[in-house]
Amino acid sequence: MAPKYKLTYFPIAGLAEQIRFLFSYGGIEFEDHRIDPESWPTLKSTTPAGQLPTLEVDGKVLFQSIAIDRYLGHIVGLAGKTLLEDCEIDAVADTITDLRLGIRAWYQQEEGPKKEELKEKLLNEIFPFYFSKFEQWAVANGGYLALGRLTWVDIVAASLFEVFDNMAASKLQISSMLNGYPNLQKLQSTVFNIPSIKAWIEKRPADKPH
Repeated sequence: MAPKYKLTYFPIAGLAEQIRFLFSYGGIEFEDHRIDPESWPTLKSTTPAGQLPTLEVDGKVLFQSIAIDRYLGHIVGLAGKTLLEDCEIDAVADTITDLRLGIRAWYQQEEGPKKEELKEKLLNEIFPFYFSKFEQWAVANGGYLALGRLTWVDIVAASLFEVFDNMAASKLQISSMLNGYPNLQKLQSTVFNIPSIKAWIEKRPADKPH
C-alpha cells in the first residue's frame, strides 16, 4: 500500500510549493492542508520545530523543507546515484538556503534605516553573488544546477525563484531576479513545462494574503 501523505502549510506557495512540485512530478497523491494563518499561534507548539511546512508520512511528521525535498527527491528518482552525487546536490540546496536567509533577514527587518541598508546589500551584493554562481553552475551542468541532469534541487530552485520574484515585484520593484541570467530562466522554464508540474501550476490555488 502506498504511503499516505499530508502536507501542512499556509495558504501560499512559499516553502511548500517545491514540495507540491515534487509530488506532482512523481504523480503522487497528497493532502494539501492549508491552515488559516490565524490558527498558527495555537498550532505552532504542536510542530516539531515550531515552523511549517511539515509532511506527515503515514502519521510520522517530517519537518524542514529541504529535508522533505531531499526525501521526496529519492522517492521520485531525482536524487544522486552515489553519496558523492548526493553531496553535490545538497551543496546547491544549502547555497539556495543561504540566499533565502539573506532575503529573510531583510524581509523581517522593521521599516527604517536598517531595512534600507539590508535592501541595498541585497540588490548590490547578495543577489549578484548568488545568482551569478547559480548561472555558472547551470552553464557547467548543461542547463541544470548539478550532475548535468534534472535533480530535485532544480525543482526546488525553480519554485523558490518564483517565490522570490513575487516578493521582489511587490517589495523591491524588480520585475525578475533572473533578468540577466538566461540559463536560470531556461532552467525555470524547463521545470515549469514538465507536463505534470505544468498541470499543477494551471490548477493550483492562488495565494491568500496573510
